[in-house]
Amino acid sequence: MKYSYRPLKIVLLSLVLITPVFADATVTEFRLENGLKLLVKEDHRAPIVVTQVWYKVGGSYEHDGITGLSHVLEHMMFKGTEKFPDGAFSRIIAENGGSDNAFTGPDYTAYFQTLEKSRLAISFELEADRMRFLSLPETAFAKEIEVVKEERRWRTDDRPQSYLYEVAMATAFQTSPYRFPVIGWMQDLDNMTVADLSVWYKKWYAPNNATLVVAGDVKPEAVLTLAKKYFGPLPAGPAMTPKSLKEVAQKGTKRVTVKRPAELPYLMMAYKTPVVKPADGEAQNPLAWEPYALEVLAGILDGGSSARIASRLIRGAEVAAGASAGYRMISRLDNLFILSGTPAKGKTVAALETALRNELLDLQHNPVSAEELQRVKAQVISSDVYEKDSVFYQAMILGILETVGLSWHLADRYVDNVKAITAEQVMMVAKKYLVDDRLTVAVLDPQPMTSQTQRQQRGDPHDR
Repeated sequence: MKYSYRPLKIVLLSLVLITPVFADATVTEFRLENGLKLLVKEDHRAPIVVTQVWYKVGGSYEHDGITGLSHVLEHMMFKGTEKFPDGAFSRIIAENGGSDNAFTGPDYTAYFQTLEKSRLAISFELEADRMRFLSLPETAFAKEIEVVKEERRWRTDDRPQSYLYEVAMATAFQTSPYRFPVIGWMQDLDNMTVADLSVWYKKWYAPNNATLVVAGDVKPEAVLTLAKKYFGPLPAGPAMTPKSLKEVAQKGTKRVTVKRPAELPYLMMAYKTPVVKPADGEAQNPLAWEPYALEVLAGILDGGSSARIASRLIRGAEVAAGASAGYRMISRLDNLFILSGTPAKGKTVAALETALRNELLDLQHNPVSAEELQRVKAQVISSDVYEKDSVFYQAMILGILETVGLSWHLADRYVDNVKAITAEQVMMVAKKYLVDDRLTVAVLDPQPMTSQTQRQQRGDPHDR
């Protein structure tokens, strides 16, 4: 889609200066004087509205000793303000027929609600209140930190593959903050205090460090009026520029073996790869196409039943019981291209690693066929169309792009950028990035399981 840029114009409203920056047929962007960015995505197919508040803070903003702060603070954001006490937020949303939740990632923390369109003001009032006036009671924290510890045990410590992933990330990255688990190390959770949370909240939770995304059956000017009313009076916080901790160059393969009670062995092969950068374009960055080529490469390996992993390694050579390829092209810092899998019965982890390496060698030395390339591109297009059928997803992709430091305009350039990738470019990124000097290999060595560990891995709460 091409964008028609409107001249910048300034509209003075009674409480706050609002600047409409860009607009296309369905997305309008505003900036409030206190720094809050507002994105409105119109979708009039159903009388609903999705509200999402994205804060530029997550696990990668933390450092040794304070890991998990962002995620614990997400939990505490539901514990009330002076105006809306503990439990009131979700209760009010539910009473108005809506749903709400939140999530924390390495690069962001997001809070969202889905409501009937006439209830948008309720969402705004609640979110604006807890953006600057969170109570953080000591008694609530004492209970909630135990909830988070239990979540860590259930999601990571008792799940061998999740635990292996955590170890792999901490091994692959030496200086990048992506080595920290979002949920935090248990020792840091044990030592966390309300005072730590208060400092973190005051530092990062402010309108000038947030993006408000509204999608659904709404009109931009009406949303702007409500945003002005509820978010406009909030004071801005200090300007925050997180330190850029780039990963040091890796020279040589890293290997780590994790012994855990488990039924089956598991393999992870993680290669350091670039991601989409701000202002990426041929004029500014001649390598801007590389993340899109890696995205296509992931689809060639793991893009359905006819992709190479499924057809060659699972059904063909029968060396893998299950395997996958994954690549995160949108993140604040450079990330990983990950191959993972479980060897088939009678096969070893070493055999599976060799088979995966052979697939990469093939991609490095032989261009993919035109038919294979077209299949992957068709899947990308159909997936993009399907995902945009969801109002929530439409809002989410805008929020992610803005919060990691990119632009929401990339959402509509994604398909064209993927379609432009050639077989030669796929071969080039395979040769450049999927090499031993960028590789970390993590292996799960399964240990005998007791009946208790079996139940714990199934998530039985009686075994706590």
